[in-house]
Amino acid sequence: MSLEITSNSTKALEGVHGVHIVPHAPFALEEISKHGEYPQSSSRVGLNQQLFVQRVWQLRPSCLRPIQCCINGDMHLAETVANVLTSLPFIALGMQAPRKNLNMKLYANSLVGVGVASSLYHSSRGKWRRFLRWVDYTMIATATVCLSRALRNENPKLLMAASAAFLPVQPLMVSAVHAGMMEVVFAKRALEDPDLRMAHTIHKMSSLLGGALFIADDVFPRTPYLHAGWHLAAAVCVSTCNKLLE
Repeated sequence: MSLEITSNSTKALEGVHGVHIVPHAPFALEEISKHGEYPQSSSRVGLNQQLFVQRVWQLRPSCLRPIQCCINGDMHLAETVANVLTSLPFIALGMQAPRKNLNMKLYANSLVGVGVASSLYHSSRGKWRRFLRWVDYTMIATATVCLSRALRNENPKLLMAASAAFLPVQPLMVSAVHAGMMEVVFAKRALEDPDLRMAHTIHKMSSLLGGALFIADDVFPRTPYLHAGWHLAAAVCVSTCNKLLE
């Protein structure tokens, strides 16, 4: 009987201007505890915890934030082809690198990984491009760590642990630290071994040229083929590093 009355009342009000019929009441019944307080549901607690964790994650220091990967470049097909082709020498250098022990094998394989990651990044488009840029930077940092370990097996364990921790979030910083260590080792050995002096001279020139091209590529992102030039300079630099492992 009551259902019929409610239904008739609803139909009678449907045509009245300014009246909006809500099919369900916008009120939810909650059980009140003995102390007069509303109990906090488990879903609400979980939501508050999630918001707290997100807030803490957003306030983390900059050293723990991922790099802001630049995805400029490859303005046209010809530049993409040039960047992919100039990534292939790293694969060849990795296959030709000495493999006398485990550390050297890891370094050689990491060079192959650098060439593969760079090729995939430059041939990618869309949503995968930013992720593959990060993979590219990370593989470069991994190669520098492996080279540092192959040259000096006595590297401090704390340094290697910190490098492994910062590798996913700050690969450029890790690359700079271990590249600097490699430069010191190369310079010392070149002073002791005259046969390495020519390779060290070529290494220094290619390093300076590669650094200039890397900065120019970031400052002038629309200038074509700067990145391909950096690939070639870096490949020459890596080829001279292989002399240290022979």
